[in-house]
Amino acid sequence: MPPADLPPDAFRAMPPLKLGARLSEQLAEALMAGIRSGQFVPGQRLPTEGALVARFGVSRTVVREALSRLKTLGLVESRQGSGAFVQQMPALDPLVLAPDGSIDAVVQMIEVRRALESEAAALAAARRTPEALQQIRRAVQVLDDAVAAGGDGVAEDVALHTAIAQAAGNPFLLSTLAYLHGFLLDATRVTRAHEARHADLAQQVRDEHAAIVAAIEAADVDAARTAGAQHMRHAARRIRHAEGISG
Repeated sequence: MPPADLPPDAFRAMPPLKLGARLSEQLAEALMAGIRSGQFVPGQRLPTEGALVARFGVSRTVVREALSRLKTLGLVESRQGSGAFVQQMPALDPLVLAPDGSIDAVVQMIEVRRALESEAAALAAARRTPEALQQIRRAVQVLDDAVAAGGDGVAEDVALHTAIAQAAGNPFLLSTLAYLHGFLLDATRVTRAHEARHADLAQQVRDEHAAIVAAIEAADVDAARTAGAQHMRHAARRIRHAEGISG
């Protein structure tokens, strides 16, 4: 059976690569997003190196590095003399989480968030677009408005962090955060409930959010990573302090 080629217009809807972040990484992530979304299905043959070079305006070295990354992840297979073919997405064992509602569980989720969101902030600083920045600023305003109106700001807080993750432009990061969404809501509900009892703590949270956003706006990767990690570290500290837990 002859290999199934991608339709001629499969890449037309894909955005052009941007200056700044490494081009091979951008190209690899664009292709990964297409594979994960089902736009490119298993068995399809990707366009030739020359076609990718012409479509994205990059060198053959960039294309080869991007395809090499996809091969390493098991998403693409090279066949001698035939080209590169989309592979079946590798099956992953389901992640089973059962937080027990304790403060320890909330702190543990914050630890997970620190690892994910500090890197999300760093990637957002490196890759943010004007549209992504606008979305982040809008999320900050929506959060401020919700709190000013007497709301708890839980959903809006998570939405702000989601906007930052979207600016990072990594579909795997987004998928991970989407999977954890319910747990993030629960953890955020607890942290914001504690913070809302004290005006100084609420202001600390606003200041920490502002520091993350400012670093992303300034394209300061290191500052964004530090600000994201500190925000989570301080959230855990505020929870432990409120519960009289040391550490």
